[in-house]
Amino acid sequence: MDRNRLGEETSPYLLQHRDNPVHWQPWSEATLAAAKAADKPILLSIGYAACHWCHVMAHESFEDPAIAGRMNELFVNIKVDREERPDLDQVYQHALALMGEQGGWPLTMFLTPDGEPFWGGTYFPPEPRWGRSGFRQVLEAISQAYRAKSEDIGKNVGVLREALQRLGQPQAGGAISRRQLDPIAERLLRETDQINGGIGTAPKFPQCGIFELLWRAWKRTRQPPFRGAVIKALDAMCQGGIYDHLGGGFARYSTDARWLVPHFEKMLYDNAELVDLMTLVWQETKSPLYRQRIDETLGWVMREMLTPGGGFASSLDADSEHEEGKFYVWSEAEIDAILGERAALFKQFYDVTPDGNWEGHTILNRIASPVLADDATEQDLMQCRALLLQARASRVRPGWDDKVLADWNGLMIAAMAAAGNVFERPEWIATARRAFDFIRREMAAADGRLLHSWRAGRAQHPASVDDYANLCRAALALHEASGDDSLVDQTEQWIAILDRHYRDPAGGGYFFSADDTPTLIARAKTAADAATPAGNGTLVGVMTRLAIMTGNDDYRRRAEAIVETFSGELGRNFFPLATLLNNAELLAEPVQIVVIGEPADTGFTALRHAVYAVSLPNRIVATLSPGRQLPADHPAHGKGLVDGRPAAYVCIGPVCSLPLTEPEKLIAHLAEIR
Repeated sequence: MDRNRLGEETSPYLLQHRDNPVHWQPWSEATLAAAKAADKPILLSIGYAACHWCHVMAHESFEDPAIAGRMNELFVNIKVDREERPDLDQVYQHALALMGEQGGWPLTMFLTPDGEPFWGGTYFPPEPRWGRSGFRQVLEAISQAYRAKSEDIGKNVGVLREALQRLGQPQAGGAISRRQLDPIAERLLRETDQINGGIGTAPKFPQCGIFELLWRAWKRTRQPPFRGAVIKALDAMCQGGIYDHLGGGFARYSTDARWLVPHFEKMLYDNAELVDLMTLVWQETKSPLYRQRIDETLGWVMREMLTPGGGFASSLDADSEHEEGKFYVWSEAEIDAILGERAALFKQFYDVTPDGNWEGHTILNRIASPVLADDATEQDLMQCRALLLQARASRVRPGWDDKVLADWNGLMIAAMAAAGNVFERPEWIATARRAFDFIRREMAAADGRLLHSWRAGRAQHPASVDDYANLCRAALALHEASGDDSLVDQTEQWIAILDRHYRDPAGGGYFFSADDTPTLIARAKTAADAATPAGNGTLVGVMTRLAIMTGNDDYRRRAEAIVETFSGELGRNFFPLATLLNNAELLAEPVQIVVIGEPADTGFTALRHAVYAVSLPNRIVATLSPGRQLPADHPAHGKGLVDGRPAAYVCIGPVCSLPLTEPEKLIAHLAEIR
């Protein structure tokens, strides 16, 4: 452990630290063995490339030769990219929570040589500041305690070990009924900000799963407050500073209640989830603002987030030139110089003032004037934005984390395929398919098992349940868009791998990590959403769709079993269970739509487009050529053309509608469904 070994890694985050004087090691069996041999405690630091406070702590402490020297003397120092190893991050974040501390990044944990935690925190300044202990003092105190208070340390480790094992023991229950969904939605509605939009106060995160839950409540009950809360939140995010009004795409969260000041990093997963939600809501509202934001966001993804092989990159950093947000903010003088006589109009709409709206700078936003102007004015503003984007291109860009993550790619592939269907954008579907094929080609082992992360020609790290769940969902979304049956076959193969290595045959549900993942001190099993949807919740939807598409009722029973494994958690805390709840509703009340006809027939095309003209969260679509049959137990089995014309059938439970051959009547029928 006499040198920094991160230069041998591919993670952009780890490579950021390869020149630190700290003797950083990657997480590995060899590193843990070396810690045991040296009988040294481990200092585990977990972060990610786009994390602002990770950069701050690195500059203040890890680049300081004196601090680094003490770290090297007293500890075996391990650096982990939480995006590469979400399994490790999940376990140690939970350990910190068990200590009564709030989690986050950078995560700073102190472990025994066996990898078991005994103390931790997040960001530490180099010296005591803002009520936080100084990192120098923390290092000395922890080292002394490890040597002098080994018995106390052992007790801490034992208590935490026992608590961490309960990560795999959720509270079971029964099926989730509509009688439960409506009161939960009403309770969540009370947490929304009726003035600024969103959930709670500051900081504010998009919380797309919760807003989908509220939208579903609107579709069930037709109570306007549910609809209003979703639209209020989306409008605020679309016109706030959290959105990049020049280049497209949303930042990770807002530091204030008004959605003005973002943490400027852009993450692939947030943008995928927001595109999905905006697409669902646009299908009812036909909001030109949402359509524009979807188009711009996916344009940004295709322009800036595609890797050469076709996979989607992970993130853009918050910082450039060591300053947060420097790439994105403006001064009034810059705006005047670039836009000339058009500047006055632009400044009026985008909150540009002499003093700025954030630390003397301007974050472009339309919070004060969220409603779109007339077409001519919006055209002028678009030309202004294009000029500013061109000028911004000469700035030093934020760091690009170009590693390809299987789970995040699954989210974007599914969102892009769904939006491509709704907006009839075949180039989006084709881009999503290329990313999917990249993952199948480059991120699967010889036995078909997925790997989690790819960069610089190397796929590595064990896949999680989220990787499989999101890619299964993506495969089914692409199947709906293209009709390629091999995608259903691939989904079934991945489910079989999950059953072998992740499923809990005794307790139900799926563990986050495989049964052969090395060096893990605990295996979590959860349906709680984090920044991304929980894999167990997503799998309920995947299994439901597979059951209907294949006729294999075992998938439906599997979906029911997942719901029952975690439904008891609703009595403890339903706030993080939106994905489970949303897919439980799909399981209980799927709306099956079958369109039969030849793809080249304009009547078939018109019916298929009509299917996506209405917002139906529980929609499951099958398109068939004449003569091709659905599974025998499908309610539309045996149905076909009407007098040689393409026809659609809408089935709820075992009952199907009469054949619908006119798009307008199909739209009207779908609009009546609650």
